[in-house]
Amino acid sequence: MKRRIGNMRRGALVLFIFFAALFLIVTGRFLYLEITGMANGQPLAAEAAQQHQKSQVIEANRGSILDRNGDVIAEDTATYTLAAVVSNKTANGTDNPMYVKDKEKTAKVLAKYIPMSEEDILKRLNTKDAYQVEFGKAGKNLSSETKEKIEAENLPGLTFTRTPQRFYPNGTFSSQLIGFAQQQENKDGSTTLEGKMGIEQSYNDVLNGKNGKVTYSTDSSGYILPNADKNVKEAEDGSDIQLTIDKKIQTFLEDTMSTVQETYNPKNMMAVVMNPKTGEILAMSQRPSFNPEDRSGLDSSSDGIWQDLPVEYAYEPGSVMKIFTLASAIDSGVYDPNAYYQSGTYKVGDITIHDHNNGVGWGNITYREGVERSSNVAFANLLDKMGTDTFYSYLTKFGFGQKTGINLPNEATGQILYNYPVEKVTTAFGQGTTVTMMQMIQGASAIASDGKMKQPYVVSSVTDPNTGKSDTTKTTVTGQPISAETAKKTREELTYVVNGENGTGKLYQIPGYTVAGKTGTSQIPDPTTGKYMTGDDNYIFSFMGMAPADDPELVMYVTIQQPQLKTGQTGGQAVADVFNPVMKNSLQYMNIEPADQAKLNSVSVPDVTSKSVDDAKKAISDAGLEPVIVGNGQKIVQQSSASGDKVLQGGKVILMTDGDMTMPDMTSWSKDDALKVSEITGVPFTFSGSGYVTKQNISAGSVINEASKVEITLGNPADISTYNQNHDTSSTDSSDSGTDINENAGVGDLLTTGGG
Repeated sequence: MKRRIGNMRRGALVLFIFFAALFLIVTGRFLYLEITGMANGQPLAAEAAQQHQKSQVIEANRGSILDRNGDVIAEDTATYTLAAVVSNKTANGTDNPMYVKDKEKTAKVLAKYIPMSEEDILKRLNTKDAYQVEFGKAGKNLSSETKEKIEAENLPGLTFTRTPQRFYPNGTFSSQLIGFAQQQENKDGSTTLEGKMGIEQSYNDVLNGKNGKVTYSTDSSGYILPNADKNVKEAEDGSDIQLTIDKKIQTFLEDTMSTVQETYNPKNMMAVVMNPKTGEILAMSQRPSFNPEDRSGLDSSSDGIWQDLPVEYAYEPGSVMKIFTLASAIDSGVYDPNAYYQSGTYKVGDITIHDHNNGVGWGNITYREGVERSSNVAFANLLDKMGTDTFYSYLTKFGFGQKTGINLPNEATGQILYNYPVEKVTTAFGQGTTVTMMQMIQGASAIASDGKMKQPYVVSSVTDPNTGKSDTTKTTVTGQPISAETAKKTREELTYVVNGENGTGKLYQIPGYTVAGKTGTSQIPDPTTGKYMTGDDNYIFSFMGMAPADDPELVMYVTIQQPQLKTGQTGGQAVADVFNPVMKNSLQYMNIEPADQAKLNSVSVPDVTSKSVDDAKKAISDAGLEPVIVGNGQKIVQQSSASGDKVLQGGKVILMTDGDMTMPDMTSWSKDDALKVSEITGVPFTFSGSGYVTKQNISAGSVINEASKVEITLGNPADISTYNQNHDTSSTDSSDSGTDINENAGVGDLLTTGGG
């Protein structure tokens, strides 16, 4: 018994000592905290304050992208995600509960504003053991207007989370240039907009702002304390970027490109409109493209969809390159428009360069006519006259083989292919050597203005809205490859391509304005064979034009690769369907007055019936008209215009003889002139396409009668060469030029020809 009592006493003593020690430790800790105000090296007051400190991010706005006139191309907007607090633990006995108190009423009201039934909303609100619920897709991406309407219902417990969004009001609008921005989640759970392409990506750091933060004190229930101090760090909004793009001209271009895309469905199209006096890009577009607002069309299966083609794509330009060969020849003093040369073929060692009519040529013609007809032999001769080294120096001065520095991502450089003699010749008419659209448009700025080359640019200014400071881009002269006088003479020669009797660019005439320009029909390398593709569709059809020709305000360059041409359609017509309306509408929009049209004199047609063929031809020619003989007889028996009729000077008069009726060569004729032959002979003509005569199914000189079936194809005169080449089994040349390829020369099948 005594031992048991002793054990109990010892146990009680141990417990006493334990609790006494614990009391002393707790009391000591309390006194320490009371006296020092510190815990674990941290001030207790700060720890306590931290418990009731709340902070909220003040989101910075991403800068807007504007056109040259301040119209919005891309700007910030926001959507909201709806959530509902359903736990009553936040009530805390207050009269203003922070949770959904009346679930039936809340469900009924919300059903008016979000695409979810009242029953499904109520089911969400009755979720067991949940603190907060969301409403799936129906509760996301709510507009500001919807948010405000819900808030006006004064329903407790509803919260909204703001999500930044990018708004593109113009839809498909230079989409690869502008790019797009999309939400990206940060480590702290917040979201920001991140540029993924084009200006949005390359200027992402400039467009993005810096978020701010507001800190305030709350009570234990999360309510802001009355008279609580707020610590605010203001957000810094991103800078606004103003582009050189003109919304009106860009819209002209987009609408036209969409129409042509639907009609011809090419592999790709590119077009740029530039002010050659400043280097400002006023419009730039391509197909395929996409709508940045909903990303429609943006899929990996579309070739080139992720590329800004005018900047990133290098290609063989074809005969548009002859613009720069011509300018080089004029500047070096070797071009005489009235000098003669023999067209048809040109030898480079054992390789033969052909003109586009299968090497037949047009006889001994002037260089001006050679430019009109886009004769490769003419340009090969001009290269001989100025020398290959001289021409190479002009190519580098025009900026080929170098980046333009347009300050857009992934700019290509192209390559001047200039190792072998044949490569030097083919470069003169645009095959082998590769270029970018930016290089071509930059070089054209020298020819369209004063010989000084302007760097193309798309960003006009960057403005910081926080300071109002603006950084403005100025015109940069990147060189003077030619003199001002050369530029003027080059434009004069290029007007003959569009307006000359034999010009390949007649389709690009714009009433009221004189256009200087050059057509192109270039071959496309086949990566699987190492040779050029064949077939009517497998070309890059193009045109570069400037207007008004005497003092151009605009330069426009259009390329269309591999359009799917139906019967009667031509690649040149597809290009004209883009160039003509955009250039005309843009000039009118810029209030550039049409020039006074030269008024041609109307002359009286003489009576030549019963005259001999020679006398009749002389009489018609002396009157300032063009005689066309139909038939193989010796005497004129009928004329298309009666004696005394008034006909515009230079107009055609069809003269029928007393022999068999024969078909004239109507190549490059207008449809109206061709109809004159049909009317005077009584032979019905069937027409397909539009433009000028590019093909006739009955060859010139063939005898015809009332039973003949004459089929006429209309199109761009430049496309005559495409047809001739593709239907001549003896030639492997492209349209508008030709080269017999000798693979032993070391240049291979990729060094064939340029196009017209």
